[in-house]
Amino acid sequence: MTRSHGPAANGPAIPTRHPVERADVPVLGPLIKLLGIKPPNDREWAAMGEALTIGDEPMDALVAWMYTAGMGQVRPLFDQALEHGIDSIPDAPEPLRTFFHSVENPPAWVDWDRIKLGEKIYQSSGIDGVYMARDVPFLGGFVASGINHTLLLTNTGKSGATGGGQRFAETLQWALDIMSDDGMRPGGKGFKSTLHVRLIHTFVRRHVAKLPEWDAEEWGVPVNQTDMAVTMLGALYAPAVIGMLMGNLYTPRELDAIAHLTRYTGWLMGIEERYLPNSFLDAAKMLYHYLTALSTPDETSAQLAKPMASDPLTWHYSNLVTVRRTIAWAQHLSISTAFLGRQRMRELGLPGYMPPWYPVLRIPVNVVRSGAALLLPGGRERQARAGSRAQHGFMDTLIGPKRDGAIGGSVNYINHAA
Repeated sequence: MTRSHGPAANGPAIPTRHPVERADVPVLGPLIKLLGIKPPNDREWAAMGEALTIGDEPMDALVAWMYTAGMGQVRPLFDQALEHGIDSIPDAPEPLRTFFHSVENPPAWVDWDRIKLGEKIYQSSGIDGVYMARDVPFLGGFVASGINHTLLLTNTGKSGATGGGQRFAETLQWALDIMSDDGMRPGGKGFKSTLHVRLIHTFVRRHVAKLPEWDAEEWGVPVNQTDMAVTMLGALYAPAVIGMLMGNLYTPRELDAIAHLTRYTGWLMGIEERYLPNSFLDAAKMLYHYLTALSTPDETSAQLAKPMASDPLTWHYSNLVTVRRTIAWAQHLSISTAFLGRQRMRELGLPGYMPPWYPVLRIPVNVVRSGAALLLPGGRERQARAGSRAQHGFMDTLIGPKRDGAIGGSVNYINHAA
């Protein structure tokens, strides 16, 4: 349910997609009650609505200059600075130097020891960590119809049966880069991938905002601060929370590291600090608040969710292909049903019930595995190495050994059209 919003106090008009009522969030319900987190108050509610009108000013300004200066001439300079650092360009144009100087010199609050620990924890989640990300926040995220409308105006959304799978493959490759050892330090794999995604977001923002189908009064700015913040929390924080429900055990220090890595990655992605979490508890609160505002399913939810749910029937296996694809399809629906619930599955146009056989089988395994990793000397390191191998191996299953999952590949055409 939405309504026409007037201008907020001392702020822009809130887009009409921002709902009147706070939505229920089934998957986080028990955790929210346990932590004593309350629904957003009126001030917090209005702030989320206003953030729908805010893009990424530093990158938006840089890309605007790149088009003015000549994209063909300055895009190679951007790519060189991204790959080798801004100091590799002695006479770099000032807008480019200013932007890269800001991202190559992170805020004082960044703690590299906590970030390194966060990388290890994500690696240690193994293949189940990838499954949790895919089957709950990624698939369940299609109830956020406001974000869907941006997706459906790009080739990722228009590509039909492969759209969801391609987008998840690109997202997974980005996540694996973030999880790599020292991946988020300037020059690291995750650092470069995150800035590459940030650039693509701005191309999409410019392109979609100019389309006649886009209604800014209703939808706000494409790829805005609210949508980016909830996507970041869904991609990095939510899988850890759901992983705990799947039997993964973490120490308070490890949970803090997960939140800190999420915060830094979000900052590098262009999300303003006021929309980023300061702690694990703060991240739970922010994710819950965002979902109460964005869980507004419509016809686009099923349009995007159905191909994503069927994607395992196209995965790549070396033998017993039909049998393994069918098992994978049922396996991932069992995870989604267990954590999203029947109502949410129906809103996504998916089968209302699939026995939760995979979580039932995996929870005791994960409890033993992660418990041993905490108790045995070097256990977490070994778990991280094994988990990372499994995560990278899943990419072959997802998109084949040729790895046609280059980040942003599905929207590369946009930088020519924006």
